[in-house]
Amino acid sequence: MEYVQEAVTTLHDFGDAYPPAPTERAAVVVPMTERDHAALAAERVLRTLEELDLGQVVVPLRAGPDEVGDVVAWVEGFDVPSEVVWCTAPAVESALAEAGLDGAAGKGRDVWLGLGAAVAGDAEFVVVHDADATTYSRAHVPRLLHPVANGFDFAKGYYARVENDRIYGRLNRLFYEPLVRALADVHDDPVLDYLGAFRYALAGEFATPVTVAEQVRVQRGWGLEVGTLGEAFGIAGPEGTAQVDLGVHEHDHRSVGGPDGLGDMCTEVGAALFHTLTDSGVEPDYGAVREHYREHAYRLVDQYAADAGFNGLDYDPTAEREQVDTYVAGVQPPAADRRLPAWRTAPLDPGVVRERSSQAIAEES
Repeated sequence: MEYVQEAVTTLHDFGDAYPPAPTERAAVVVPMTERDHAALAAERVLRTLEELDLGQVVVPLRAGPDEVGDVVAWVEGFDVPSEVVWCTAPAVESALAEAGLDGAAGKGRDVWLGLGAAVAGDAEFVVVHDADATTYSRAHVPRLLHPVANGFDFAKGYYARVENDRIYGRLNRLFYEPLVRALADVHDDPVLDYLGAFRYALAGEFATPVTVAEQVRVQRGWGLEVGTLGEAFGIAGPEGTAQVDLGVHEHDHRSVGGPDGLGDMCTEVGAALFHTLTDSGVEPDYGAVREHYREHAYRLVDQYAADAGFNGLDYDPTAEREQVDTYVAGVQPPAADRRLPAWRTAPLDPGVVRERSSQAIAEES
């Protein structure tokens, strides 16, 4: 147990923290894909949300026409005030195209559409979290919500990723952390102090007031979490930001290689980070940053090896360094910025998305 503070306010769990929070005034956004249908982790999340008095549960769903009816029926079987937004419904895709917002689907776009439903609803606060945590607790929503109901504009969750006698969270540990440190070696800017203050920057859990959620631009894919931090820096700043202890999480794991593997994800995460720096006027020296990145990453491997040994965990430093060598490819100039606009200024009414989604679901049911 510790109580160290960072550049952003850090709220610790000193023992089963369950702070008071206005859950009845909150919308909880839980993005899902068809593979989450009836999965044990997603089932646990929705069962746990039944225990809370919530204003709304928004499920942005990425699924095909053959699956959507079953998934919607499954979600509606839980005792929560749910709304499914079918993100890949042809009618929703058409609405996006008509507004000039067509493009790749992905987790970020799903969350953006879910935020739109929350913004168009009656909630005062929005809590976003994933559906794949097998250790999900009823305390997670109150912990995330408490700071934004008490003066903060943005709250980010953090946790330990330890299971099966191993340390996980590889993309955060071996790509994001050393990359931010490398950037700070080469560039002196407050945004890097902010980005370096988060204990788990790639966690998918955060909360904001709706008035802030409607100002956030969103990365379409795996850069969602980093892009959200960049937006929070501009809107809330360090003084308006808190990070919240969510304990130990057990999640699904991805391989390094292959489609949607960590090797591909690092490129999207890096791109989101570099776009965030550009917003602050920082133009990275990619060659110098790449050199410093490897140095910091290898040093962290040694540190994680010591930590694992201290706790009797399995750890393979050689395999970790091989991952670092793969992630170096993510330290490169980003592709064109395709962020989705803030809902406050978007050329699309979120109510139109909700209506088209509802109609499309009814036609497939």
